[in-house]
Amino acid sequence: MFRKILVANRGEIACRVMRTAKRMGIATVAVYSDADADAPHVRMADESVRLGPAPAAESYLRADLILLAAKETGADCIHPGYGFLSERAEFARTCAEAGIAFVGPPPEAIAAMGDKIESKKLAKEAGVNVVPGFLGEIASTEDAVRIAGDIGYPVMMKASAGGGGKGMRLAWSEADVREGFEATKREGLASFGDDRVFIEKFIQSPRHIEIQVLGDQHGNLVYLGERECSIQRRHQKVVEEAPSPFVTPEMRRRMGEQAVALARAVGYFSAGTVELIVSGADPSGESFYFLEMNTRLQVEHPVTEAITGLDLVEQMIRVAAGEPLAFGQDDVTLTGWAIENRVYAEDPYRGFLPSTGRLVRYRPPPARDGVRVDDGVREGGEVSIYYDPMIAKLVTHADTRLAAIDAQVHALDRFEIDGLGTNIDFLSALMQHPRFREGALTTGFIAEEFPEGFTGAAPSPELQRRLAAIASVLDATYAARAARIEGQLSGPISPATDRVVTLGDARFETRVEPFEGGQLVRFADGGTIELVGHWRPGEPLFAAMLDDEPLVVRVARIRGGWRLIARGAAHRVGVLPPHVAALTRHMIEKVPPDLSRLLLCPMPGLLTRLHVAPGDRVEAGQPLAVVEAMKMENILRSQKAGTVKSVNAAEGESLMVDAVILELE
Repeated sequence: MFRKILVANRGEIACRVMRTAKRMGIATVAVYSDADADAPHVRMADESVRLGPAPAAESYLRADLILLAAKETGADCIHPGYGFLSERAEFARTCAEAGIAFVGPPPEAIAAMGDKIESKKLAKEAGVNVVPGFLGEIASTEDAVRIAGDIGYPVMMKASAGGGGKGMRLAWSEADVREGFEATKREGLASFGDDRVFIEKFIQSPRHIEIQVLGDQHGNLVYLGERECSIQRRHQKVVEEAPSPFVTPEMRRRMGEQAVALARAVGYFSAGTVELIVSGADPSGESFYFLEMNTRLQVEHPVTEAITGLDLVEQMIRVAAGEPLAFGQDDVTLTGWAIENRVYAEDPYRGFLPSTGRLVRYRPPPARDGVRVDDGVREGGEVSIYYDPMIAKLVTHADTRLAAIDAQVHALDRFEIDGLGTNIDFLSALMQHPRFREGALTTGFIAEEFPEGFTGAAPSPELQRRLAAIASVLDATYAARAARIEGQLSGPISPATDRVVTLGDARFETRVEPFEGGQLVRFADGGTIELVGHWRPGEPLFAAMLDDEPLVVRVARIRGGWRLIARGAAHRVGVLPPHVAALTRHMIEKVPPDLSRLLLCPMPGLLTRLHVAPGDRVEAGQPLAVVEAMKMENILRSQKAGTVKSVNAAEGESLMVDAVILELE
């Protein structure tokens, strides 16, 4: 077994690998950029080596510096994690030449599967189902238009070396191909150094299902069930689960056997994933097709670990050390259900734009009772513009799918993150969505169910009533503390317990009465709620039992009431004494300013293209500018027709969020 492992990565996955290595008694080495000098993975490691400046191209992508760090620290193996150098065949080959074990597949297998065009040809030869399409090189936009027309719309344009949702465009028409082909090439070149693009038929009502394979260097290969990864946004996975609610045991066997056949055809060993696109419109399960093989550990590997009881990182290390698998296909069992949500630094209320900055507060839910949190951040740390904005992975495991989903909802309510926007509300809304709970999933789920964007999960009447009860108790507790302040001009006061509570269009009249062990909230309509829980003013979280049902709420005091965050939305709850509430009808409503004449930069990024100049006439929906952030191109369009009055930014300029790019008149 190895003595010392260098983890050629950062963040969550670096911490994940180190936890297993330490349990196995293997010393750990971290590498870091200047942006990560004080990061958790650096603190966790036994040793650490600086690579260079913050940009990945000058640090985590420098194979020469990583190999030098391994030699200087005496590391006898390197785990690449995912991303960065994990699927670079040349890096794996260079490690072998240096006498350092690469914890992953052989370089020949990485090269064979890394080229999306060649991998599909290999898959077809191995007897694996492939999607109809054109697998040759496409030289120009005109060629792309002709090929797409021959295949038949809709089609998907993909960067040959792509992955992680980058370098992909869906085209429903010739116009989409003309607009997106060159952008796909540019994203492929910027992200992967390869601008080749291929086109294939887009499977409608598609489900994204992947098979986890694991092999050793002695020819043993097994599959570890499937993962359902259909909940995606812009081709980036958001929610993963294992097993899939769509896959039958017979489908699992056929998919698994094809995945193993492909892995065997390229001499694969270590952990790997065969991704499939499956037609959800075909209940027979016959319509599944090979997409690509990821020759590395997947982000979503914890859900497979949860249902199989295996540590995939440990298995990878043992395989790299030459050990044979200690089990065969018949020994693989799937127990229970696991769900993983990716917590991102992004603002779902602003079109899921990246949100960078400092984690002023970071308190994940406790890791117990089937809850697992994999992260690589800490309170006070930065989420920078240089790397992926994922903060953590929240995994729940339970006996049934619905139990695992409900555990996600409760755990998401307990997540405390301040300082930047996160997608926690959106994830909670997904978990509560009836269609998700039914398992009726496709890769278009988010676009179909949230066509106008995300504005928060709408509270049910029952939840509104429970929030009204909590707000009443919070306000009564706050008023009771204020009443104990000494030296009040009118002497000691007895705070009123009657409240008028408003939440959206709902209005409640409440009275709070203490009882042994808690407080009773009486409603004017005759209903009551027994609330048990202790909250002190200033605490950001209130965990309560309402009629023996748990509810955890994030709490903030605001003018005229409370801001309560729970169950996928931030709720502004007005709480006033009855005599004050009666006067609110005299308040003048504040109308927000009209910003539609301004083109604002929606995120920190680089203005790469500006399509208009002062005096130009524009129409609603017309592309005006392109901003690049996180290596993704974002086309900014006009909200209305008008004439460009002024342009306030230039191509090549770095912009802050809400910077005014141009103004219409």
